[in-house]
Amino acid sequence: MQNWIIDFMNQFGYLGITLLIALENIFPPIPSEVILTFGGFMTTYTDLKVIWVIIASTGGSLLGACVLYGVGNILSAERLGKLLDGKIGQILHFNKEDVFKACDWFNSKGKGTVFICRCIPIVRSLISIPAGMAKMKFGFFFILTTAGSLVWNTVLVYLGVAASSSWEKIVAGTDLYTKITLIVLGVIAVIIVYLYLKKRLKK
Repeated sequence: MQNWIIDFMNQFGYLGITLLIALENIFPPIPSEVILTFGGFMTTYTDLKVIWVIIASTGGSLLGACVLYGVGNILSAERLGKLLDGKIGQILHFNKEDVFKACDWFNSKGKGTVFICRCIPIVRSLISIPAGMAKMKFGFFFILTTAGSLVWNTVLVYLGVAASSSWEKIVAGTDLYTKITLIVLGVIAVIIVYLYLKKRLKK
């Protein structure tokens, strides 16, 4: 995949960066680290400029995030709640009240997570779905997503510029960061599910 990404960027430049980052936001397995750090490296031997690489990648981030926001908006808390009222909800020990509570929390205290999560691998893409489900105001979502994406993209692009032909070393480092993040998120998820089920069983 890495070779295909590099070839695509070399061929299409800024447009290629925008399209790849948009896809990366919708399909997290596509590594933004490769796209952004190699994009930074490209500015050292092509006519591409750092500022436009950052703008192109941020535009792609917004495009992909808006698609997932729309998915969450279409899914909606009401539809998910109806789904959980059936057998699936009984198996998972979730019901529609839990969904509404989660959306209420997101709107009252979790808005800042959109900005923070834009700097966390995997989660940076998926956070758009609950934002859409919670019916977060699109303008606010757009601003937070832009700000968070700008931070993430700028850091990785400039790391690619600094590393130059050694940009793959940056990718290796960010890959370790991604793996550690996934482990931490997995542990947190297990703890949350355990505490939730424990509370349910007591009731």
